[in-house]
Formats: sequence, structure tokens, C-alpha cells
Amino acid sequence: MGFNLEGKTAIVTGGSAGIGLAIAKKLHAEGVHVLIAARDEERLRLAKEAITNAGARGSEAAQVIAIQADLSEADNAKRIIDAALDAFGRVDILINNAGSAKSGAFLELTDKDFTDTWNLKLLGYIRTIRAVLPQLIKQGDGRIVNIIGTASRTPSPTFLPGGTTNAALLNFSKGIARELAPQGIRLNVISPGLTETGRAEELAVQQASAKGISLEDYKAQFRAAIPIGRAVYPDEVADLALFLVSDQSASISGAEVVIDGGHQPGL
Repeated sequence: MGFNLEGKTAIVTGGSAGIGLAIAKKLHAEGVHVLIAARDEERLRLAKEAITNAGARGSEAAQVIAIQADLSEADNAKRIIDAALDAFGRVDILINNAGSAKSGAFLELTDKDFTDTWNLKLLGYIRTIRAVLPQLIKQGDGRIVNIIGTASRTPSPTFLPGGTTNAALLNFSKGIARELAPQGIRLNVISPGLTETGRAEELAVQQASAKGISLEDYKAQFRAAIPIGRAVYPDEVADLALFLVSDQSASISGAEVVIDGGHQPGL
């Protein structure tokens, strides 16, 4: 399948590791100019090197730019968009992926555990979309993918900050997609289940502690509940993202695509 993305430009937040890095690599390999944004400067440097060294198609090498930014700070969303416009002249694709949430028993979670998650991921996604929309509307074209997560529909008593954030983001995404589609801007959601990332490993430690079981027992129980018997790989999420930002999915807008190995029980 040809995605025909060569020469386009993309922003990937949370692009220094895990799913974000996998998406940035695949976009760049297709000849897309990519800006990655994240909080950790050293991880950003290593991610930029990894993306660049992987190579890209096309006669003119696609650029890679890394911007240190904390999306829990309101002004950083516009700073990221402005940096992409300065470097590339336009923005075609926005991948919202920056976010983290603390796991734990409810009575051990503080207000700050909730508000930190809401501010970084929920408001972070809203802010980047608000900042990029004037450019996308001017172009009459754009692709946005929000990486959310299956906790939006399958609440967990030990992942409430993340679950409430994801539920709110899914509602926001569905609502704003209806407004944007008539203007040539397609917004879709990918909701991964358990994915093989460093962040998932950290959450597993927190979840096991909250449940009072060993990490090994927690992992065994979770994987036993996944029909395909394993976690999702970041590259699988990246392949789906490429499809959703390409013209191969021209009639898909306002959709949520779940990729979780068949784990989610709902209809």
C-alpha cells in the first residue's frame, strides 16, 4: 500500500520514545518532514538521531527537528506550531501523543495526580489543535490523529487519572471532528491497549503495587486476558497512524480505531 506522503510535514508530540517515536520514524521513512516535541532534551536528541539514521525515501532527504516543550505549559503548544511553520512553511499532519498518568489505589491518589494528567494530556491535545487550526483552515486540508487509549471505555479502579482523561479526550475528539470535516480537516483517534513501551512498564509496576501482587503476576494476568496473547507493538500503532493520515483513508473522519489484541470487551 502506498501512502503517498512524501514532502508533507508533521508534528509528533511525545515523539521521543514509545508510540510517538515509532510514528515519527515511519512518517520520516515515507519522506515526511517531521518535528518531534517532548520534555526530555537528551531523549529528544537520541530520538532525532534514530529517526535521521533510519533514512527516508525521496530524492531530497526529509528534515527532522526536535523541540523541547512541556505541553502542560499553555504557551508551548503555539511555540511548537510556530517552530514547524518556520522550518517547513506549513503543517499537514498533527499527531497528539504527549501524556502520562499515575496509577494507584484511589485513596492514595491526590488531586494533583488528576490535575497533572488532565493538564498535560487533555489540555495539551486541546491546545495543540487550537494552535494549528488557523493554518489547517487556511490550507483547507489537514490530518490530526489523537492517540488516546482503551481506558476511555474500560475504566480501571487503579488508573482513574488516565481513564478520566482519555474519556474526556474521546468526547472532545468526536465533537471537534464534526466541526472540522467540512473544512477539509480529518481528525481520528487511535486507542491502543497494552503496548510494549517503557511507559507501559512503569505503569505495570504501579498497577501491581496498587493491586498488592507481584509485577510478574500482574503481567501474566493482563496478557492472559488479551486474546492474541501479547501486547501491541508500537510499530503496529504507527502503521495505523500512517493509514489514517494518508489519502487511503479519505472517508474516515471522527472515528476511533482500537488496537488492543481483542482485549476490550465492549461493543
